[in-house]
Amino acid sequence: MSVPLILASASPRRLALLGQIGLAPARVLPADIDESVAPRELPRAHALRIATEKAKVVHARLAPGERAVVLAADTVVACGRRILPKAEDDATVTQCLKLLCGRRHTVMTAIALVDAGGKLRTRMIETKVAFRRLDDAEIADYVKGGEGRGKAGGYAIQGRAAIFVRFLAGSYSNVVGLPLIETFQLLKACGAA
Repeated sequence: MSVPLILASASPRRLALLGQIGLAPARVLPADIDESVAPRELPRAHALRIATEKAKVVHARLAPGERAVVLAADTVVACGRRILPKAEDDATVTQCLKLLCGRRHTVMTAIALVDAGGKLRTRMIETKVAFRRLDDAEIADYVKGGEGRGKAGGYAIQGRAAIFVRFLAGSYSNVVGLPLIETFQLLKACGAA
C-alpha cells in the first residue's frame, strides 16, 4: 500500500504534470510562504531554500501521527547569477522577455520531499534554454495574450512561448515546473509512487 502524497504547491502545472505520470495527490496544501530573494542569494541556493521551506511548513501542518509524503518544488529562471521574477504584470513579462531574447538562460527546479518518517530529501535539476531573437511586436503580442503572467521568467514553454525556444538541453518538464524523472524516483523511494 502506498503512502499518501501531499502536494505543497498551488501550481496547476505541477498538479497536471503529476497526473501525466499517473500520480494524484491525496491533498493539495500550498505552503503560502514568503518567496522573496534574500540579499546576494544565488539562484540554486534560492530555489533549494524555498522548496525546502515549503515542504517543512506543510509537513508541520500534518495531524499528529499522520503518515504522508510531502512534495514541494520551486522553479527559478536565471540569467547568469540574476534571478528573474515571477512575472505578475505585463511590464515584468516584457522586461523578462527582452532580457531573455537571443540569450541562453538556466531553469532550475529544486524538489524537496519530506517522507513519512520526517526525513528531508532534495534534488536540484537544471535545464539550459536559449531563446531566438524576438522583435518588439512579437513580445507585445505574447504579453497581450497574458500567458506569461504568474510564470517564473515571464513565459510558459508549454504554451505559445514554445516558438521562442531555439535550444533546450535537459528536462523539458523541469521548465514547465516539475522534473518528472527525478520526482518519480524520489516518490518511488518513499513509497508514494
